[in-house]
Amino acid sequence: MSSSGTDVLVVRLRAAGCVFAEEEAALLLGAATDADHLESLVTQRIAGFPLEHLLGWAEFRGQRVTVAPGVFVPRQRTGFLVEQAIELGRSVIRQRNADAGASPGAPRDDLRAPENTAPDVPPRDGLPHTPSDRSGMPSTLAAEPSAPSQGPLIALDMCCGCGALGLTLTKELGDEGIRVELTAADIEPAAVVCARENLAGVGGRVFQGDLFEAVPSDLLGRVDVLLANTPYVPSAEISWMPPEAREHEPRRALDGGADGLDVLRRIAAVAGEWLAPGGRLLVEESERQAPIAAEIMRAHGLAARIAECEEMGATVVIGTRA
Repeated sequence: MSSSGTDVLVVRLRAAGCVFAEEEAALLLGAATDADHLESLVTQRIAGFPLEHLLGWAEFRGQRVTVAPGVFVPRQRTGFLVEQAIELGRSVIRQRNADAGASPGAPRDDLRAPENTAPDVPPRDGLPHTPSDRSGMPSTLAAEPSAPSQGPLIALDMCCGCGALGLTLTKELGDEGIRVELTAADIEPAAVVCARENLAGVGGRVFQGDLFEAVPSDLLGRVDVLLANTPYVPSAEISWMPPEAREHEPRRALDGGADGLDVLRRIAAVAGEWLAPGGRLLVEESERQAPIAAEIMRAHGLAARIAECEEMGATVVIGTRA
C-alpha cells in the first residue's frame, strides 16, 4: 500500500477511536493477504472487534501467544502476577537446593520483586487494548542460573484462557535452568484449543472443565504455584467495560459475581487440598477487592498478603499453605 493509502487507513482507525492508530495500521497491513482481506480486517476493527482476535495473536511478556475469537485476551498488567509467581518459584527451588545441600548458584535473596502501593485500579479497565498496552514488558527480575533442583516446580494455571501465564512462567524459569511441570485448565472450549497450541512447546497439559473438576487428581497436595487469573468484574459493572471486551470475550471470563469474588471463593475453599506444603495461590484483583480476597484466603487456612505494582496498575493477592 502506498504511503497515502496508509495515511488514509490511519485516519479511519483514529476516527473510530483507536488511540494507537499508526501501530494498528501497520499490524493490520502485515496481517492482510490482499486488499480485500485488509478492508475486511479494517472494517471489523472499526466495528469494535479486538485487534488481537483479528491478528490471531497477542503479545504478553515478550511472547506471541495464539488467541482466537471468543477467547479472553491477556492483559498486560497481569504480567505482574507472573513476576510474583516467578520469584516464588525461585524461592521454592532455592529452598529445595538448600535442603539438599546444593552448591551456590540458586537465585539470590536480593532479587525479590519490590512491593509498592498502587492507586485503586478498576477491574478489567476500560483502556483500549492496543499493541502498546500489550507490548509484553519482560520481567525486571534477573537471576543467576539455578543449581540442579530436587524435581520440577509443579505449576497449575487455573482459568488459563489462552495459557499465556503458564507459558511465560515456564519459559522464563526455564531460561534460568528451573524445570516447570505445567498443568492448565479452563472451562471455555475455544480457550482450551488456544492453550493447547501455546503450551505444546513447553510440555504443558491442558484440560477443559469447571475449575478443579478438570484437574487430574495426581496433583492433589503437590502444586507449588497455583496461578488463578479469575474473573473479578462485579456483574453490575460488566456494562461499563469497553465493547471489545464485553461483546467479544466470554462472559464467564469477565463476570465474577455480585462483588467480583465468586470464583475466588470457590478456588480458595479447596486450594489447600491441591497446594503442596508452602505452596502458593496467586490471584489478580482490583485494589479495592484485595483486602476482601485476602480475608477469604485466610478463612480457608491460607496465610495471605497483597502485592501491588503502581507502574503496571496491578494488584495480586498471594495465599500460602502452611
